[in-house]
Amino acid sequence: MPRDRKDLVYPVVTIVGRPNVGKSSLLNALLGRRYAIVDDMAGVTRDRVSATCRLDGKRVELVDTGGIGIVDQQALETHVEAQIEQALAMSDAVIFVCDARDGCTSVDREIAGALRRLNVPVTLAVNKAESNTALATVSEFSELGWDPLPVSAMERIGLDYLAELVAEPLEDDGSHAEDDDIAPAVRIAIVGRVNVGKSTFLNHLAGAERAIVSEVPGTTRDAVDLLIEKDGLRVQITDTAGIKRESAVQDSVEFYAQRRAEHSITRSDVALLMLDCTDDLTKGDRQIAQFCVDACKPVVIVANKWDLASGQMDISEYAEYIGKKLQGLHFAPIVFTTAAEGKNVLAAIDTAQALYRQSSFRVGTPEINRVLEVARTDFRPPVKVRGNPKIFYGTQIEVNPPTLMLFVNDPRSFTSGYRRFLENRMRESLPFKEIPLRIIYKRRRSIFKKDH
Repeated sequence: MPRDRKDLVYPVVTIVGRPNVGKSSLLNALLGRRYAIVDDMAGVTRDRVSATCRLDGKRVELVDTGGIGIVDQQALETHVEAQIEQALAMSDAVIFVCDARDGCTSVDREIAGALRRLNVPVTLAVNKAESNTALATVSEFSELGWDPLPVSAMERIGLDYLAELVAEPLEDDGSHAEDDDIAPAVRIAIVGRVNVGKSTFLNHLAGAERAIVSEVPGTTRDAVDLLIEKDGLRVQITDTAGIKRESAVQDSVEFYAQRRAEHSITRSDVALLMLDCTDDLTKGDRQIAQFCVDACKPVVIVANKWDLASGQMDISEYAEYIGKKLQGLHFAPIVFTTAAEGKNVLAAIDTAQALYRQSSFRVGTPEINRVLEVARTDFRPPVKVRGNPKIFYGTQIEVNPPTLMLFVNDPRSFTSGYRRFLENRMRESLPFKEIPLRIIYKRRRSIFKKDH
């Protein structure tokens, strides 16, 4: 099969089947962790959701797809099936999932007919076969053209043998034998509210429609990962569900999509906060920005759809507007993009990599204390009721984010205003100009049990 997608690294194994047969549960079971959203509502998965894992010792990219034959409440079934077709076109093997409880259905037969036209090995997994009643139906799936394998994703029955069957025909040249836990050089999460262009941005990087793009808000539910190589480094880019106000979350699927988006921010190295230039900043934009600030993540503000807004204000005016509205990110760089045309998309990734380098930098203790001394000279900390605040010395104790520990006489004597002053001064004077700093104030007692 042709393999022309630039983010392909390992053999691709695609999981297909009709809605609600347990494809996402099977993906999670084979990965050994909860990765795709699982819900009783049919049609939860829409985009291709993929992750790398080992099947019987061979490293593969495992891809979950939407249900074939789905009737989507938001009329996205044609988009979902287009995603399935693209996934199959890039597959090296297929896991065809059926439901033992339902028996062999007409839709299963239609899917089997389509899969037989593919020139790839197919493994037929009959899921939900944990009971004797369900097991009794497994033999009828033989009419689909493959030997049916009874499995249970929920009870983890038959998964080892399934992995062995799927992996057997796949090539393994041994080049990735030792890289099970090699992490991408940089993890970038694309975040923002619904319909700002996150999926369009990801698709341009992928060179294919990896995520569904639609005017229907909330199309993306699962976090969609894309692994690319840029400047010799492995970069993982995650498209997330549009984050809404908690009061606007309507069901369990949206709830889990929200939590997945927030988790993607937490596990990322850098967040791309995407804004719609044609719209005013909303409370939702500010909430997402605050989540990034609270998580202490470097942020690239991506001002998307600039082609539609450039006549309304110039770049400097928009940057000033953003600085006023997102004060917690006043130091974050802004990249103006038109994702639909691919303009400045790679520039945003370059900027994210630059922020990651800043966040990974370690400064020597003498340099930190030199900056502290100048800061104390320029602005003495105000005296509070608890006494005269004193800083003895500071040192960097961590990176990603850069974390400074200041040893002081009493952390409670430092006002919030002076803490902000110190944070800004340290950022301006050290090589951390565009990223958040974490500063810890630690009480130090003298050997005489009294404060200096």
